[in-house]
This record gives sequence, structure tokens and C-alpha cells, in this order.
Amino acid sequence: MRKIVIAIDGYSSCGKSTTAKAVAAELGYAYIDTGAMYRAVTLYLLENNISFDDLPRIEQALQEMHISFKRNRKTGRNELCLDGHIREDEIRQMRISNLVSEVSSVPAVRHAMVAQQQRMGRKRGVVMDGRDIGTTVFPDAEVKIFMTADVQTRAERRQDELAAKGEQVPVEEIVENLRKRDHLDSTRTESPLRRAADAVMLDTTHMMIDEQVDFVLERVSAMLFALASEAGNERNGNEVVV
Repeated sequence: MRKIVIAIDGYSSCGKSTTAKAVAAELGYAYIDTGAMYRAVTLYLLENNISFDDLPRIEQALQEMHISFKRNRKTGRNELCLDGHIREDEIRQMRISNLVSEVSSVPAVRHAMVAQQQRMGRKRGVVMDGRDIGTTVFPDAEVKIFMTADVQTRAERRQDELAAKGEQVPVEEIVENLRKRDHLDSTRTESPLRRAADAVMLDTTHMMIDEQVDFVLERVSAMLFALASEAGNERNGNEVVV
């Protein structure tokens, strides 16, 4: 069966990553969390005392750092590795969330991450979630979903995620962070967050994860059926009748 690219874009804490992981597992596809890559860059710059406006040092850092993903056999999830070390928990901290949109708006960072993401998905058979997958990274993705949700709902979900990792953050602080990130992501010059013209809107405010996964899988099934039918018609059209 032909493999495709599934692009899931949208705002923070809409369930993108959880949905994308489940869809990838269901299809046997690779899952790439592009947001984690920008978080890793942010963490690297902070730990190496590199100012976000020091472009020469940022460009040098992008050449030096190595970002990859490693599958955790116990949890079944892909974990981000920075320079060979798993840093999944660190990149999810609130201090990173407060700065990642600023870092991801730096053109050099954007260009480097997009190039790496395109290399990761060049053989297709991938599910990617982020902000600009369907518009910039893979504008030719066969399935595009754009996810949104009420900001209060998103904040409460994010608060639960942080609490599960032992980080207690007031919901008001998270709401402020999300609104700031929404604004920065949507107004940046380089690859802004926006819905692709051919992306299907998915509002997850009142949806459970299983419902979100089913929504995406239904679109994938329809696309795979359409592609198979198209291929069949092409084969029939090329047959020579004697």
C-alpha cells in the first residue's frame, strides 16, 4: 500500500502530539514531533548561554548540536535526544514553553529544522505535528489536519500534563503563555502558524483523544482509498485492448 505524509498542525495543547502518536502507531508509520525539535534548540541555547539575538552563535550552535528521536521500548513513545542524551522531560518544562516561540521565529533555526524534518520524511510513511507542516515542511502532504480548541481547555490540559511530571503551574499563567505563543506563532515572518487551504479543521474542545484519532484515521482511510482507485484507473487506462 502506498505510504503518505500526514500533517497535523495547530495550536499548543490541542492534542496534536497525542493524536499524531496514536495515528502513527495504528498505521505503523514514523512519528515526528517537530515542536520537540524547537524545544531542544531552546534548551541548548539556554544551557550554553547563547543569546537569542546572537545570530552568529546560533548558526554555529545549529551546526554543533545533534537532534534525534529514540523509541522507548518500555513506554512505546519516541523520546527526544539532544547530543545523544534523552532530554524529553527537560524540554517540556514551563521555562522552555515560555521561550520556544521566540527561538522558533529565528529564520536560521526555522530553516535548519525544516530541512531536517524534510529529510526525516522524504520516504513518506510519517505523521508529523507542528505549526507549519502542511504549509512549509510538506505542502504536498496527502492528509492535512488543523487542530484548535478553546484556550481555557488547552490550559487545563497543559496544567494536567505538567502536574503529572511534578511541575505545579497556575492555570492563569498557562493561559497567558498560550496566548503569547499563539500571537508569536501566528504573526512571525518565517513560516507562521496558519491553516493550509486544503487542511481539515478539527476543534478538539469537547473531544476525547480516541475521537480525535478516529477523525484523522477516517481521513487517512478515505485518502488511501482514493489513491488506490486512482492508481487502478491509471493501470486500466494503460492496458492495450487487442
